[in-house]
Parts: sequence; C-alpha cells; structure tokens
Amino acid sequence: MNLITFIFLILFPAIAFANSSLPANRHIAVQGYAEILVEPDLAQVTFEVMSTQDTLLEAKRDLDTQVNLLLEGVDKYGVELDDVFVSGLKSNVYNIIGTEAGTVSDDKYLALKTVKVTINDIKKIDGFIEFAQSIKINNGIAIESLSSKVKLLESQATQAAVDDAIAKGNLLAKAFGAKLGKIYSISSKSNQVNYCGNEDDEKHPVSSSYTSNSNPFEHEHYIDKTISADSIISISSSINVVFDLEVED
Repeated sequence: MNLITFIFLILFPAIAFANSSLPANRHIAVQGYAEILVEPDLAQVTFEVMSTQDTLLEAKRDLDTQVNLLLEGVDKYGVELDDVFVSGLKSNVYNIIGTEAGTVSDDKYLALKTVKVTINDIKKIDGFIEFAQSIKINNGIAIESLSSKVKLLESQATQAAVDDAIAKGNLLAKAFGAKLGKIYSISSKSNQVNYCGNEDDEKHPVSSSYTSNSNPFEHEHYIDKTISADSIISISSSINVVFDLEVED
C-alpha cells in the first residue's frame, strides 16, 4: 500500500479553550494538529438484496437463492465468509397501481436483506460488482473505502499532533523570551477518518435503495461513492494543550 503522509504544522496564536480552566500563573495554550493521507487498500460494498413475489414464502426462497449464489462466488475475489455480513429478513406488502387508470394488482410480497462484503484486494472491486450484478444483485447502497492499517495510522496521527503542539509551544514561548514548563492540561483530543473521493470518478449504475415507502419496481440511480486510483483516506488528529511558562523576571 502506497502511503502519502502530510503533516500540517499550522501555527496558531494563543487559543482560548472553551469550557476549560486555565492556570493563574503564566501559561500558553496551543493546539496540535496532524493529518495523514493514505490510499485505501480494501473496501466494503453494501447491497440490498430483494425479491418480490406473490407470496412471502416465494419471496424468501428467491431471496435466499440470490444470497447463496453470492456467497458461493465471493471466494473468487479473495473474500472469506467472515468478511460477509447478512442481515435478518425484512418484509413488506405492496399493492401496485397499474398503468391503466383504476387497475390495481394483487398484493405483492417484498423480502429484503442487507449484505455487506469486505473486499480485501481493492483492485478486485469492479469485478466483484459485475459478478453481483450478473446474478441480479444490483441494488447497491454504498462503496466505502477502507485501510487495513487505520489503527496504526490513527496512532501515528496522534503522536504527530502531540509533536506539533510541543513545536508550536516552544516556538511561541521562545518568541517572547520564555521557555515551556510543565504540562498543565491536555484536552479535546480527537481522531477523524474521512473519505476523500474524486468528483470525476466513474460511477456504477445500480437500482435505488429501498425504503418502507419506495416502489421496488422502478427507478435506477448511481451509488454515491466509487473507488479509484485517486481515492484517499484522511486520518487526522487534534489535541489542545496548556503549558506552564518559565519566565526570567
């Protein structure tokens, strides 16, 4: 996995920390910040697998057939069964109005399950989606880019934010003829993981997602997120620190 790292060392003036007490003696408040950008090496695809039949039993059987076909073929894409999540059964009854005025069909039963599949080789994502569509599983909700090293990268971002806070504190203290003393408080540390996509990425056509009021027989849309060579994941961390100041009177 190619790793692209940018540490943003943005210099802030003294920051007033909301809802935090400050020492009565001389002090300095700074915010440390760091961001790591990494190319995703795996992805999670979420499908809504559905079937509409004259009876709920027929809909459930057809739905189970689709899910089983998917499970039988995932190993071709490096997917283990532990990488697949299948939700419980959801069902609904529809009374469909026909194209002719006043024409109403008999009740139709909709059976639905949500399937989440983690693709451990991101290069196989397009092939997997084509496979799913070939077995009539084409209701895609989302494709989420992921990194297998996210925990490690979060730790690295946090350490970089700490280093940034110390560097800013030293720089500001030195500018005013002082030295950093002991740490008075540390607060508001936060980590964020964000997907950064390319608006020009090609999108995969899929059917619209299901809601309790939607008609399962119409509409085709595009999934919101795609994975491409330009996709990146942003992992950032920020930390607020108050240092005592050592000043020669």
